[in-house]
Amino acid sequence: MLTTLFESPIFFVIWVVSLLVAITIHEFSHALVADRLGDPTPRLQGRLTLNPLAHLDPIGTIMLIIANFGWGKPVQFDPYNLKNPRRDAALISVAGPVSNILLASILSLLFRLTASPLLIPFIVLNVSLAVFNLVPIHPLDGGKILIGLVSPGMARNLDNFLSRYGMFLLLFMILPLFAGRSLVSIIISPIINFLLSLYIPGLTTLL
Repeated sequence: MLTTLFESPIFFVIWVVSLLVAITIHEFSHALVADRLGDPTPRLQGRLTLNPLAHLDPIGTIMLIIANFGWGKPVQFDPYNLKNPRRDAALISVAGPVSNILLASILSLLFRLTASPLLIPFIVLNVSLAVFNLVPIHPLDGGKILIGLVSPGMARNLDNFLSRYGMFLLLFMILPLFAGRSLVSIIISPIINFLLSLYIPGLTTLL
């Protein structure tokens, strides 16, 4: 993404704004669902807001711009405030990707009506952020979603494993070790491109 700053500054600004919107919607949705499920932690930490500054992680944002990989500031929640901690944690986690898909769907409808190219970066980044976060590894949302779907006994063992090794697995998956491509890109790119072909008809493969 950084190369576009020199090639097309206006296009770079549009992508940055798209990134801010995608991350803000994603993290706000985590906070909103946690709050609705009875945990005031996100509200007390100022995360129940659509102000992008509340949801941006400085290093994660810089990495997104430089390396097309990064993260927002994780929304913290207290499982002891939840009626069903394992299930509710999964619901809180899935809220982020679902919100991005919903926003991409709405923007896709607007794109079909207006054919405005300005909407394309917003759709692409929302779809990409949603699919990437569904990879079932901690600290991504997919890890907590997976734990909420398996049996309680398996969930404990899986949670311990992912908590201990998840970050190492994720780092391995994002390194460009396979002919210059990362394993996670090889896995999720076909899914992202399929969704984009539905949301943006006629768009050539981006990933």
